[in-house]
Amino acid sequence: MKTALPWRFPAMLNARTVALLVAAFLLLCYTGQRVEIDRMLALSGEAMLATAGITERSQVAEGLGTTLIQLAPIQLSSRREVSRIEDFDPERLPLFARIETVETPVTELNPETLRHEERAVHTAWLVEPFGYAFHVAAKMLETIEIALWGTVIAVLIGLPLALLGASNVTPHPAIRSIARAASAFLRAVPELISALFLVIAYGFGPIAGVLALGLHAAGFLGKFYADDIEDADPLPQAALAAMGAARLTIWRCAILPQALPQHIACTLYTFDRNVRMGAVIGLVGAGGIGQELKGRFDMYEYGHVGTILIAIFIVILALDLIACRARRAWR
Repeated sequence: MKTALPWRFPAMLNARTVALLVAAFLLLCYTGQRVEIDRMLALSGEAMLATAGITERSQVAEGLGTTLIQLAPIQLSSRREVSRIEDFDPERLPLFARIETVETPVTELNPETLRHEERAVHTAWLVEPFGYAFHVAAKMLETIEIALWGTVIAVLIGLPLALLGASNVTPHPAIRSIARAASAFLRAVPELISALFLVIAYGFGPIAGVLALGLHAAGFLGKFYADDIEDADPLPQAALAAMGAARLTIWRCAILPQALPQHIACTLYTFDRNVRMGAVIGLVGAGGIGQELKGRFDMYEYGHVGTILIAIFIVILALDLIACRARRAWR
């Protein structure tokens, strides 16, 4: 006759867990007061009540509502004065473009009669129905290129840092500490800050954007790659080490096949993040769609801003779908 072993469902909470939860709650209460979480909740609740029609007005609802309304309709067309276009050829118009002549009344002083007289001025404009959409697409392509090369630089810098910072590849603790510190330093400097310095050094344009994204992302990849390398199954490594294989051979034959899927996932996420951050660093002149976004926002052209935001969303969604298919194909 078998005797039933005593078993009970493991307790979810114990004294240590309760103490940690209480300490975390007190910490959140203290820090929440410092960053005005109570005010944020009050204003957000007031905005929801105003949206539902329960209260009359809300600062948050009015501010967001006014801005969102101005984003529509989005701007797709563009208009340029023909006289300001260099080497303009009316026989070779862009796709879907047309020329419009606008008559504008102008009041001028007649030097003979010394009276103000009104006359009509005819101005030719080149109207492109999808001109601004094509312009935004070109800027988004530049942003993707900046993000791509920033990711390439991040991999080229991050992988050596990961190999030097992983304990199962680099045995010397001093070298590991230096590599980990270098990765931490690169992560500690935000892209926007490094872009400001790089714009001063390289001037306005995509070079500063590529370097800013690449250096910051290299710090993340250096850490993530090193953690994935250290988490690899030690048994294949021990077998190769017993056969006298060098450390790089052990990494290539025993560690890399295990860590490669995680490396690919981290790299794809870094590229996705670089595309999003490319719109941010462009605000300081580092190229891409961010420069266009800042210029239109400063001129209060919110229809153009709406077009840019939709373009960024479409690109990020497309990259996410591509990344999902790439991960499935690798598996």
